[in-house]
Amino acid sequence: MRSKIAKYLSVILCFILASCGGQTKKIDGVSFVASRDAIDAQHIQPVINLNANYASVMPFGFIRDLKHPELIFNTERQWFGERVEGVKQYIKVLQDHDIQVMLKPQIWVWRGEFTGQITMASEADWKTFEKSYSNFILTYAKLAEQLHVSLFCIGTELKNFTHERPQFWKDLISKIRVVYKGKLTYAANWNEYETVPFWSDLDYVGIDAYFPVSDKKMPSVEDCLAGWEKYKPEIKALSDQVKKSVLFTEYGYRSVDYTGKAPWVSDRNMKGVNVKAQYNATEALFKTFWNESWFSGGFLWKWFHDHDRVGGENNTMYTPQNKPVEALIKKQYSLNG
Repeated sequence: MRSKIAKYLSVILCFILASCGGQTKKIDGVSFVASRDAIDAQHIQPVINLNANYASVMPFGFIRDLKHPELIFNTERQWFGERVEGVKQYIKVLQDHDIQVMLKPQIWVWRGEFTGQITMASEADWKTFEKSYSNFILTYAKLAEQLHVSLFCIGTELKNFTHERPQFWKDLISKIRVVYKGKLTYAANWNEYETVPFWSDLDYVGIDAYFPVSDKKMPSVEDCLAGWEKYKPEIKALSDQVKKSVLFTEYGYRSVDYTGKAPWVSDRNMKGVNVKAQYNATEALFKTFWNESWFSGGFLWKWFHDHDRVGGENNTMYTPQNKPVEALIKKQYSLNG
């Protein structure tokens, strides 16, 4: 009888927390990079070992340049993990291992030009691009519903597109809501999130959190904590204003010197390996946000399927795999219980 009463009280408590907008668990996620190959249990076990409870799956659409109005996606020329067939397979394997999914379709511009600068040259081109983008997003929104995906991201770092065509985005969100019943977010770049015009229509304020937090070659945890003092109140103010919790749709640091100075820079000219700087910056981010009630968690950038062959202490890129920071993330993600 006592166990039944305890179980009943637990259910009531969960109902009260849900009714009040409370959240008992953070989203402790990884950005699971698409590859040429299918995945299986051996590729998911390192994610489980990290104590992650979410993974973002990221299919791609491609445009030729920043003004090109036709978005190409789901073609045989793309890697398996970048198209519909691969997305289905990735999601099913992740879900089979109790990892929830954020489906996050993204645009890649040829030669890696920044998506935030996409701007069409004419009204006719905008209409063509909008139709193409809607087809891309709604294809994956329907797939997300079919596979019971928990969270769907409607776009990533599209500053000009969102600012110049706000009504399109309002209409697109309405269309997504018809075919997909889960939670929605948008992945705003760190320097655009305050001006996104449709946060009230979504479920989370999504931010790709590459905020500059230290100019030092070897930033300490304290340096990075000080760097966050400028941004944290602004992020919380927006959360309060739109009455939505904040989700870091991407976060992470490269294992290089000056990692906190311009965390969005991904070119290979930065060659000074510094795994301690990556560790310190990540620790400061966790200390700044993970205990806040208005903060829902985030997705680590980035995680590759073939764990034993990537990262390592001589690697200068974002992945934490096989670096000291991996143990820090594992510890932080274990706190969800």
